[in-house]
Order: sequence, then C-alpha cells, then structure tokens
Amino acid sequence: MRKPTPYRIDRRAVIAGMAAAGVGAALPRSLAATPGPLRTRPIPRTGEAVPIIGLGTWITMNVGDDPALRAGRLKVVDTFFREGGGMIDSSPMYGSAEEVIGYCLKNLSGTHGLFSATKVWTPTKWLGEKQMETSFRLWGLEKFDLLQVHNLLDWEAHLETLVDWKRQGRVRYIGITTSHGRRHAELAEIMARQPIDFVQFTYNIVDREAEQALLPLAAERGLAVIVNRPFQRGSLIERLEEKPLPPWAPEIECANWPQFLLKFIVSHPAVTCAIPATSQIEHVRENMAAGRGRLPDADMRRRMIEHVAQL
Repeated sequence: MRKPTPYRIDRRAVIAGMAAAGVGAALPRSLAATPGPLRTRPIPRTGEAVPIIGLGTWITMNVGDDPALRAGRLKVVDTFFREGGGMIDSSPMYGSAEEVIGYCLKNLSGTHGLFSATKVWTPTKWLGEKQMETSFRLWGLEKFDLLQVHNLLDWEAHLETLVDWKRQGRVRYIGITTSHGRRHAELAEIMARQPIDFVQFTYNIVDREAEQALLPLAAERGLAVIVNRPFQRGSLIERLEEKPLPPWAPEIECANWPQFLLKFIVSHPAVTCAIPATSQIEHVRENMAAGRGRLPDADMRRRMIEHVAQL
C-alpha cells in the first residue's frame, strides 16, 4: 500500500501528451509501458499457473458500506483483472475487506481469472469453521482456491479442518501464513512436516531473512510462496520515491520504484506471487507492469540490493 504521488501523475500526463503528439516511439525505456502478457509461476504441487503479481486487501479494502469508497474499490479490482491479475488475498482480520471483495466480484463480469485466497484467524476448531463459512458467504463463493491459517493462530486445529475440507473439495489448496519474523522458526517446522500447499510470509529488498531458510525450504518441499508486505506497509516507497531510479533500471524494464521493488521479489525462483495492496487505480497498473518484461538475474539482484542499501 502506498500514497498517490504528484510526481507519478505528472509523469503520466507528460507521457500521454507525447503519445498524442505522435512521439511515443521516442520515449526512454524507463518511461515506456512494458508490453506483453503478465508472467506466471506454477504452483509446485500441481503445475497450475498463477500470475506473479496479485492483490492484497489489508487496510485498502476495509471501507465498510460507504458507497463512494466501494465504488472506488470496484474500479481497483476491475483494473486488476483487466491487467491480467488473478490472486486476491484477504482475511477476516482485515475488517470489512472480505465483504467488499464479495461486493466487487458480484458487480464485475470479467473475473474468470480469479484465484481466491483467504484465511482463518480465530482460536478453536469450532470457531474457525464458523469463520470460514462466513468467508464463503461474504465472497459469494462455493469453493475457495486457497484457505490459509493466518499468523499460525491455533494452526493445528484449523489445519485439521482444512485437510478435511480439501478432501471434500471445498478448497483446492491449503496453507499457513505469518507476517512476523519471530515466527519463522515455527513456520519452518510446519513447512517441513505438515501437508500444506502454500506458505505466506514477508519478503522484500530490505527484509531478506526469508532467504536464509524459508525460501530454500519452500523450494525443497515444493510449496508455493506468497509474499506479503512487499513495500514494508508503504514505508519503502516513502523512503525511495524522491530519489531517482538507478540509470540501469531500464535493463529490467522498471519505470518506477514500486516496479523495481516488486521485480526484485518475484525474480526469486521460489516466489510464486507477491500481493501488494493499493486503493489507487494508477498504482494497480504500475504494480501489474512489474509482472511483465525482463526480470533481474542473480547478478542484477545483488546490484539492486547494494543500490538500495546505499540510499
């Protein structure tokens, strides 16, 4: 999630004016839109392809029943699908987000690419079942693509339910999440021993603890990886947005810092999908563009880390 910036709006206005004047072909690569389809990654367990940029819903979709705010979020979700998006990730923890996502899905027609992902976040098996039933109702779905235990809360009880529901066909994939580095050791134990398909945790260009154990373990165990907090709740964007991109950013087709940060994340071979959250249509388009064009190789990733560390 990040705030809209006048710089980005002005830049797009300049680009639009140049295109109208017939000089679009002369645009620098760092400003030109990246063409081509959105990249996908296979879910290791099945080989099913998932677009590498998804949509998070924490804070941004918690707008209650406000008609104007809901209308804005409807445009965000519509833009996400038009740009080739698939995975939408939510949780009962996110206030009214699930209800708002359900509203958007009900009022849009082009949602055939949806990969629905939500979570259970409550103590006890019985309350977890009730909460997940509510999620089905709020989203307006009969089956979820992915149900996850949020932040490991009572994970043993909920995983028992999820395994059973997967067997019944009520959910296609199951997983565990955390957004706290202090839980990584416990998460690694679950990844190594439990019958899950997905794992979700924080990873970005400055929070790279996951490289030590979680990402290699996910690759070894054949687990799909969803990355949350790609922008450190927006603080990374605020830190970098007034600084120029490195002159070599066009080599990986980056037009702005969000694309730079997202391309770093999704270029890791063990990452399946990153889920930035936003309430701005222009930011959806920027984020989705990170899933197109060239991705950095190992040498470029090291260069990116070193550059950001010096800013």
